[in-house]
Amino acid sequence: MTFEVTADAYQRFMGRWADPLARELLTELRPHRPERALDVGAGTGALTAPLVAELGAGSVAAIDPSVAFVASLRERLPGVDAREGTADALPFADATFDLVIAQLVVHFMPDPVAGLAEMARVTRPGGTVAASVWDFAGGRAPLSLFWRVARELDPTVRDESDEPGARAGQVEQYFRDAGLADVRGGELAVRLPYDDPDDWWQPYTLGVGPAGAYLAALDEPRREQLRRRCVAELGAGPGVTEAVAWVAIAER
Repeated sequence: MTFEVTADAYQRFMGRWADPLARELLTELRPHRPERALDVGAGTGALTAPLVAELGAGSVAAIDPSVAFVASLRERLPGVDAREGTADALPFADATFDLVIAQLVVHFMPDPVAGLAEMARVTRPGGTVAASVWDFAGGRAPLSLFWRVARELDPTVRDESDEPGARAGQVEQYFRDAGLADVRGGELAVRLPYDDPDDWWQPYTLGVGPAGAYLAALDEPRREQLRRRCVAELGAGPGVTEAVAWVAIAER
């Protein structure tokens, strides 16, 4: 599985959810000048862009392993220190930032505790570390309908419900295991309108993330069966879908 897809494909697939989640998360964190912030696993900039709006481009850094996403960030948000890299080896000195955030990234870290410890390292004393993960295990993620129908059609399907941080309390425990204290957890909810079921379905065909990779590996009859079942569950559009993410925040 890879996220080496175009920035446009990612934005159409997950950016539509990540953008409103970023707004909710920053409402909780309340960044303000002259703070410096780092967006870990920045993707196409769902969190980076509002951080720039609050702090200015020169006070924001972003890191992501995708070459295409980093190129898109540099073009879209000139002045941001956008680099290729991963959470477990951040190319920044100790105590560089006031705010370090990993939105929808912990469950993709090979070692979440190591990644969060590295985030803590580059956070100054008194600064804030924050992370969010969709509630995959509780069936409240943006992709939960897709995966539930896929499992009904094939019980051997491995969905994202067992990913790190997907269950209540897991993200907070990773924070504590990474040496962070005074951790507070919670959840954030977002809502996404869609014009019709096909509007909801089309981004899954772009090959983004585990769901896109799974769909791409199916033959055409099984893809169509999955689509029909999902569309039937949604009913006639337009409509609104909801999703919930677990959130953990700690002071360094």
